[in-house]
Amino acid sequence: MKAGRITVSTRQFEVKEIPTPTPGHGEVRIKVGAAGVCLSDVHFLDGTLSPGYLTGDEVTLGHEVAGTIETLGEGVHTYKVGDRVLVIAGERNEKNQITTLGFDYDGGYAEYVIAKAGLLVKIPDSLPFEEAAIIPDAVSTPWAAISTTARMQPGETAAVFGVGGLGIHAVQLLKIIGCSKVIAIDPRPEARVKALEIGADFAFDPVDEELKKHRGLNAAFDFAGVTPVRKQALSMLAEQGRLVIVGIANEPITIPNDMAFTYMRTQILGHYGSETHHTKELVELVREGKLNLSKSVSEVLPLSDAALALEKLEKKIGNPIRIVLKP
Repeated sequence: MKAGRITVSTRQFEVKEIPTPTPGHGEVRIKVGAAGVCLSDVHFLDGTLSPGYLTGDEVTLGHEVAGTIETLGEGVHTYKVGDRVLVIAGERNEKNQITTLGFDYDGGYAEYVIAKAGLLVKIPDSLPFEEAAIIPDAVSTPWAAISTTARMQPGETAAVFGVGGLGIHAVQLLKIIGCSKVIAIDPRPEARVKALEIGADFAFDPVDEELKKHRGLNAAFDFAGVTPVRKQALSMLAEQGRLVIVGIANEPITIPNDMAFTYMRTQILGHYGSETHHTKELVELVREGKLNLSKSVSEVLPLSDAALALEKLEKKIGNPIRIVLKP
């Protein structure tokens, strides 16, 4: 089968032929319907991110995957051949270490992918694979940040810094849960336009003086992974406001004024990934018609063009939310 593989030691990426894998006990083989291209994949290639628990020097990229079960391994009784499913993007191994699909074991940039039956979520026939594939991570990560880490409540107010592939979904989800004011902040005009289209009440360039009029927010979410964002976000918060850091800058987190920080009882919360229940909740929101992901897929490319898709995402060619690969 064809698969998009990265050699970790050299960071070289290539779509090439490899043997079609066979599912083991408790596993299934999925015929990939679509695989999302994430900025994390770009950072894997450029060396910013590395797998923590990969055995060997090669792995198939792709942690956002949906498709159809083609073969059942021994001991799988909860699914059948032909079921439409998406794959949870990671799990805790026997040592309680968080391992990630497409980093620590082979992912979905391929014609087929192996997955444990316990890491699957059934999807309705009405949900296209292209949209289903991006739910793990692109949608589930902001959903977990909003619902679990920040514990956002209806009527609260929030700012989203960085409205790319994850941030744009944060804007949409904050409105779905009933936030009374959602502000999108991004230096790119085209990103601000998309944020307003998806439901943001306001959209600003981070240097816009109008932003100061919107101080006193319950929460701010850093999806940008840019150090100056955090200082600005802290200045936007109300008493007991929460800054949730999702974007990774790989730099120290600095509190500009510890007296103001303690007096205001500000909270800084780190966030990573999501749990299975977050993905199931999102599939249900789609099923109920409350969450529409039709505008989230910017472009669909064949698996053979995976390198081009990664380049387009890295350089933001066409301002993509998500580019999706189809074998």
